[in-house]
Amino acid sequence: MMNMQTRTPSSSPPNDGYGFSDRIQQQLDHAGHLCAEQGGRMTPQRRDVLGLILSAPSPVGAYDLLEQLKTSGRKPAPPTIYRALDFLLEHGLIHRIERLSAFVPCTHLQHDHTHGHTETCLHSAQFLICRTCGGVTEIADAPRVLEVLKNICGKKNFTMQSASVEVEGLCETCAKAISHRKGPAPTPN
Repeated sequence: MMNMQTRTPSSSPPNDGYGFSDRIQQQLDHAGHLCAEQGGRMTPQRRDVLGLILSAPSPVGAYDLLEQLKTSGRKPAPPTIYRALDFLLEHGLIHRIERLSAFVPCTHLQHDHTHGHTETCLHSAQFLICRTCGGVTEIADAPRVLEVLKNICGKKNFTMQSASVEVEGLCETCAKAISHRKGPAPTPN
């Protein structure tokens, strides 16, 4: 990740106006520290956008974020949201789910661990996307996927700068619901 200067999250956090939980506030403070280490600046607008993404129960789109920010008494324009999202993506705090055109927080913010984001330590993500409920799960423990991609890129003399793998299918809950609706499988004669 990049190094950040000036404002540090040790100063009192801005009044978010969204009623973020203490846990979300801690994640936002952690994100501010990560940005500071990278030389980035966590502005109140970026903090609010990240807080809304962290609070969302499912992936959230840019225009949904725009509407939520408008309800706080501000009237941000789409470019404002996209600049905030670009910053959060660049600093490895969120991921874009291409298939859904939506954003989710990176698991390193939710589980209080960090990972590198440099040319030598690529920030990558792998996701399981349920076609029925739209749920998204980030697979944070799949380093071999990244190694396979790096190997392929090396053989093709291709310089990988980011990697995202999106696997579509059914989550366990939806698969069970579908199997219950169909009933037991017929037994062969």
